[in-house]
Amino acid sequence: MTTRHAPSFVNNAVARSAYGDFNLATHVGDNLTQVQKNRQLLVDALKLPTPPIWLEQVHSNTIVKAEINSLNSNADASFSTEKNAVCVVMTADCLPVLICSADGQKIAAIHAGWRGLASGIITRSIKTLGTKDVVVWLGAAIGKQCFEVGDDVHDIFIQKSIDYATAFQSNESKWLADIYQLARVELAQLGIFNVYGGEFCTMSDEDRFYSYRRDTNTGRMATLIWRT
Repeated sequence: MTTRHAPSFVNNAVARSAYGDFNLATHVGDNLTQVQKNRQLLVDALKLPTPPIWLEQVHSNTIVKAEINSLNSNADASFSTEKNAVCVVMTADCLPVLICSADGQKIAAIHAGWRGLASGIITRSIKTLGTKDVVVWLGAAIGKQCFEVGDDVHDIFIQKSIDYATAFQSNESKWLADIYQLARVELAQLGIFNVYGGEFCTMSDEDRFYSYRRDTNTGRMATLIWRT
Protein backbone atom coordinates (compact mmCIF):
# COMPACT_ATOMS: atom_id res chain seq x y z
CA MET A 1 0.00 0.00 0.00
CA THR A 2 1.31 3.44 -0.93
CA THR A 3 1.05 6.57 1.22
CA ARG A 4 0.67 10.24 0.33
CA HIS A 5 4.45 10.46 0.04
CA ALA A 6 6.57 8.86 -2.62
CA PRO A 7 8.80 6.07 -1.26
CA SER A 8 12.45 7.03 -0.81
CA PHE A 9 13.43 4.88 -3.79
CA VAL A 10 11.08 6.78 -6.12
CA ASN A 11 12.64 9.75 -7.90
CA ASN A 12 11.00 12.74 -9.60
CA ALA A 13 7.77 12.81 -7.57
CA VAL A 14 6.50 16.36 -7.09
CA ALA A 15 4.74 17.64 -3.95
CA ARG A 16 1.46 19.45 -4.72
CA SER A 17 -0.12 20.65 -1.46
CA ALA A 18 -3.37 18.69 -0.91
CA TYR A 19 -2.16 15.95 -3.24
CA GLY A 20 1.11 15.30 -1.47
CA ASP A 21 3.71 14.01 -3.86
CA PHE A 22 2.31 10.60 -4.76
CA ASN A 23 -1.38 10.87 -5.65
CA LEU A 24 -2.38 8.04 -7.98
CA ALA A 25 -6.01 9.00 -8.74
CA THR A 26 -7.08 10.68 -11.96
CA HIS A 27 -10.54 11.74 -10.74
CA VAL A 28 -9.70 14.11 -7.87
CA GLY A 29 -8.75 17.30 -9.73
CA ASP A 30 -5.00 16.78 -9.66
CA ASN A 31 -2.75 17.43 -12.64
CA LEU A 32 -3.35 14.43 -14.90
CA THR A 33 0.12 14.51 -16.41
CA GLN A 34 1.68 14.26 -12.96
CA VAL A 35 -0.72 11.51 -11.88
CA GLN A 36 0.17 9.43 -14.93
CA LYS A 37 3.83 10.07 -14.17
CA ASN A 38 3.29 8.86 -10.60
CA ARG A 39 1.59 5.73 -11.88
CA GLN A 40 4.55 4.99 -14.11
CA LEU A 41 6.94 5.66 -11.23
CA LEU A 42 4.97 3.11 -9.22
CA VAL A 43 5.27 0.51 -11.97
CA ASP A 44 9.00 1.13 -12.30
CA ALA A 45 9.76 1.28 -8.57
CA LEU A 46 7.90 -1.95 -7.75
CA LYS A 47 9.10 -3.62 -10.94
CA LEU A 48 5.53 -4.61 -11.68
CA PRO A 49 5.25 -7.34 -14.33
CA THR A 50 2.38 -5.49 -16.07
CA PRO A 51 0.57 -2.17 -15.53
CA PRO A 52 -2.10 -2.29 -12.79
CA ILE A 53 -5.73 -2.72 -13.85
CA TRP A 54 -7.11 0.55 -12.50
CA LEU A 55 -10.86 0.64 -11.83
CA GLU A 56 -13.53 3.34 -11.80
CA GLN A 57 -14.66 2.74 -8.23
CA VAL A 58 -18.35 3.44 -7.59
CA HIS A 59 -19.01 1.95 -4.10
CA SER A 60 -20.59 -1.17 -5.59
CA ASN A 61 -20.19 -4.89 -4.94
CA THR A 62 -18.98 -5.55 -8.48
CA ILE A 63 -15.81 -7.59 -9.00
CA VAL A 64 -14.08 -8.02 -12.36
CA LYS A 65 -11.16 -10.06 -13.62
CA ALA A 66 -7.90 -8.12 -13.68
CA GLU A 67 -7.28 -8.04 -17.41
CA ILE A 68 -6.88 -5.34 -20.02
CA ASN A 69 -10.57 -5.48 -20.98
CA SER A 70 -11.48 -4.53 -17.39
CA LEU A 71 -9.33 -1.38 -17.32
CA ASN A 72 -11.42 1.55 -16.02
CA SER A 73 -14.46 -0.70 -15.43
CA ASN A 74 -17.13 0.48 -12.99
CA ALA A 75 -16.20 -1.96 -10.23
CA ASP A 76 -14.80 -2.01 -6.71
CA ALA A 77 -12.81 -5.23 -6.73
CA SER A 78 -10.69 -7.25 -9.10
CA PHE A 79 -9.35 -10.79 -9.01
CA SER A 80 -6.96 -12.99 -10.90
CA THR A 81 -5.85 -16.58 -11.19
CA GLU A 82 -3.10 -15.68 -13.65
CA LYS A 83 0.54 -14.82 -13.09
CA ASN A 84 1.63 -11.19 -13.56
CA ALA A 85 -1.86 -9.65 -13.45
CA VAL A 86 -1.83 -6.70 -11.02
CA CYS A 87 -5.01 -6.05 -9.00
CA VAL A 88 -5.24 -2.56 -7.50
CA VAL A 89 -7.71 -0.40 -5.59
CA MET A 90 -7.50 3.23 -4.47
CA THR A 91 -8.60 4.58 -1.10
CA ALA A 92 -8.59 7.64 1.15
CA ASP A 93 -10.57 6.42 4.23
CA CYS A 94 -12.34 3.40 2.73
CA LEU A 95 -10.90 -0.01 3.50
CA PRO A 96 -8.54 -1.74 1.07
CA VAL A 97 -8.74 -5.52 1.39
CA LEU A 98 -6.25 -7.95 -0.16
CA ILE A 99 -7.04 -11.65 -0.44
CA CYS A 100 -4.79 -14.55 -1.41
CA SER A 101 -5.74 -18.22 -1.48
CA ALA A 102 -3.63 -20.45 0.75
CA ASP A 103 -2.08 -22.11 -2.30
CA GLY A 104 -1.10 -18.71 -3.73
CA GLN A 105 -3.01 -19.28 -6.97
CA LYS A 106 -5.92 -16.84 -6.53
CA ILE A 107 -5.80 -13.18 -5.54
CA ALA A 108 -8.18 -10.24 -5.16
CA ALA A 109 -8.09 -6.57 -4.22
CA ILE A 110 -11.22 -4.92 -2.80
CA HIS A 111 -12.23 -1.29 -2.24
CA ALA A 112 -14.59 -1.60 0.74
CA GLY A 113 -16.45 1.49 1.82
CA TRP A 114 -19.47 1.05 4.08
CA ARG A 115 -21.76 0.77 1.04
CA GLY A 116 -19.66 -2.00 -0.46
CA LEU A 117 -19.48 -3.81 2.86
CA ALA A 118 -23.24 -3.46 3.34
CA SER A 119 -23.85 -4.96 -0.10
CA GLY A 120 -21.51 -7.89 0.57
CA ILE A 121 -18.54 -7.11 -1.63
CA ILE A 122 -16.23 -9.32 0.45
CA THR A 123 -18.61 -12.27 0.28
CA ARG A 124 -19.06 -11.81 -3.44
CA SER A 125 -15.29 -11.67 -3.94
CA ILE A 126 -14.75 -14.85 -1.91
CA LYS A 127 -17.42 -16.63 -3.95
CA THR A 128 -15.73 -15.48 -7.14
CA LEU A 129 -12.41 -16.92 -5.97
CA GLY A 130 -14.18 -20.18 -5.18
CA THR A 131 -12.40 -20.88 -1.89
CA LYS A 132 -12.58 -19.84 1.75
CA ASP A 133 -9.07 -21.11 2.42
CA VAL A 134 -7.54 -17.66 2.16
CA VAL A 135 -5.32 -15.13 3.88
CA VAL A 136 -6.77 -11.61 4.21
CA TRP A 137 -4.99 -8.31 4.82
CA LEU A 138 -6.76 -5.11 5.81
CA GLY A 139 -4.98 -1.95 4.72
CA ALA A 140 -5.11 1.53 6.22
CA ALA A 141 -8.60 3.00 6.60
CA ILE A 142 -10.45 5.49 8.77
CA GLY A 143 -10.21 4.53 12.44
CA LYS A 144 -13.17 3.76 14.70
CA GLN A 145 -12.55 6.92 16.73
CA CYS A 146 -13.12 9.08 13.61
CA PHE A 147 -15.71 7.25 11.50
CA GLU A 148 -18.96 8.93 12.49
CA VAL A 149 -22.12 7.63 10.83
CA GLY A 150 -25.85 8.09 11.26
CA ASP A 151 -28.68 5.76 12.24
CA ASP A 152 -29.21 4.87 8.59
CA VAL A 153 -25.80 3.21 8.28
CA HIS A 154 -26.06 1.56 11.69
CA ASP A 155 -29.51 0.15 10.94
CA ILE A 156 -28.47 -1.26 7.54
CA PHE A 157 -25.84 -3.45 9.17
CA ILE A 158 -27.89 -4.43 12.23
CA GLN A 159 -30.70 -5.53 9.92
CA LYS A 160 -28.18 -7.74 8.12
CA SER A 161 -27.00 -9.35 11.37
CA ILE A 162 -26.87 -8.49 15.05
CA ASP A 163 -23.22 -9.58 14.88
CA TYR A 164 -22.45 -6.14 13.44
CA ALA A 165 -23.38 -4.50 16.74
CA THR A 166 -19.78 -5.09 17.83
CA ALA A 167 -18.67 -2.59 15.16
CA PHE A 168 -20.68 0.37 16.50
CA GLN A 169 -20.34 2.60 19.53
CA SER A 170 -22.93 5.22 20.43
CA ASN A 171 -21.68 8.80 20.18
CA GLU A 172 -24.49 11.15 21.29
CA SER A 173 -26.80 11.46 18.27
CA LYS A 174 -24.41 9.56 15.98
CA TRP A 175 -22.48 6.30 15.91
CA LEU A 176 -18.78 5.59 15.70
CA ALA A 177 -18.27 2.75 13.24
CA ASP A 178 -15.28 0.39 13.16
CA ILE A 179 -14.83 -0.35 9.46
CA TYR A 180 -12.20 -2.97 10.25
CA GLN A 181 -14.66 -4.80 12.50
CA LEU A 182 -17.37 -4.59 9.83
CA ALA A 183 -15.03 -6.48 7.51
CA ARG A 184 -13.98 -8.96 10.19
CA VAL A 185 -17.61 -9.77 11.02
CA GLU A 186 -18.37 -10.54 7.38
CA LEU A 187 -15.24 -12.66 7.11
CA ALA A 188 -16.07 -14.51 10.34
CA GLN A 189 -19.54 -15.28 9.02
CA LEU A 190 -17.78 -16.93 6.08
CA GLY A 191 -15.59 -18.92 8.44
CA ILE A 192 -12.49 -16.87 7.59
CA PHE A 193 -10.28 -15.89 10.53
CA ASN A 194 -6.83 -15.72 8.94
CA VAL A 195 -7.02 -11.92 8.89
CA TYR A 196 -4.21 -9.42 9.40
CA GLY A 197 -3.73 -5.64 9.44
CA GLY A 198 -6.31 -3.08 10.47
CA GLU A 199 -4.32 -0.96 12.90
CA PHE A 200 -4.11 2.45 11.21
CA CYS A 201 -6.34 5.53 10.95
CA THR A 202 -6.11 7.49 7.73
CA MET A 203 -8.01 10.47 9.12
CA SER A 204 -5.85 11.03 12.19
CA ASP A 205 -2.50 10.23 10.56
CA GLU A 206 -2.24 13.30 8.34
CA ASP A 207 1.47 12.89 7.71
CA ARG A 208 1.17 9.51 6.02
CA PHE A 209 -2.30 9.12 4.60
CA TYR A 210 -4.83 10.84 2.38
CA SER A 211 -8.23 11.26 4.02
CA TYR A 212 -11.35 12.39 2.19
CA ARG A 213 -13.23 13.04 5.43
CA ARG A 214 -10.41 15.19 6.76
CA ASP A 215 -9.50 17.14 3.62
CA THR A 216 -12.23 16.53 0.97
CA ASN A 217 -9.95 17.76 -1.84
CA THR A 218 -7.20 15.19 -1.66
CA GLY A 219 -5.43 12.32 -3.38
CA ARG A 220 -5.71 8.55 -3.15
CA MET A 221 -3.42 5.73 -2.01
CA ALA A 222 -3.07 2.52 -4.01
CA THR A 223 -3.10 -1.02 -2.64
CA LEU A 224 -1.83 -3.71 -4.98
CA ILE A 225 -1.49 -7.49 -5.17
CA TRP A 226 -0.07 -9.70 -7.91
CA ARG A 227 1.32 -13.18 -8.51
CA THR A 228 4.82 -13.81 -9.81
